[in-house]
Amino acid sequence: MAKKPDTSAPKPTRIADNKKAAYNYFFEERFEAGMVLEGWEVKSLREGKVQLTDGYVVIRDGELFVIGCQINPLGTASTHVSPDKVRTKKLLMHKEEIKRLIGKVEQKGYTLVPLNLHWKDGRVKCEIALAKGKAEHDKRDTIKDREGKREVERVMKTRNR
Repeated sequence: MAKKPDTSAPKPTRIADNKKAAYNYFFEERFEAGMVLEGWEVKSLREGKVQLTDGYVVIRDGELFVIGCQINPLGTASTHVSPDKVRTKKLLMHKEEIKRLIGKVEQKGYTLVPLNLHWKDGRVKCEIALAKGKAEHDKRDTIKDREGKREVERVMKTRNR
């Protein structure tokens, strides 16, 4: 008997992750936003030439913008385009969601951080998080937990041999 085709929605393909964000922040809520990009940026994203670690999200005039996200141009970029790799990129979300985010960000200690870029239905989406900064002792606890898990995995691996 033939297998039935998988009709579930395809999983988003990751382009880039901001691994530093989980170390520096506690995430309260996550949101998905579209990005306004130029043609050369999309081509560079397909090649994976992007860095999110220094990026952050700001709210200006009721709109969201990503600052510090570097998209490096390809060497084969067109000569009539002058690429700016640290250009401020606009994020697209519903107005009600943006208003809700504005209210939360105005609270003390909250910020918006880009977590990753991924493809969804042929479009580039940016996952952002409403985050609160970690104190130094929280960062040390994160490192301690990570090393503890690594040690347990190492012991289990040697024990299973």
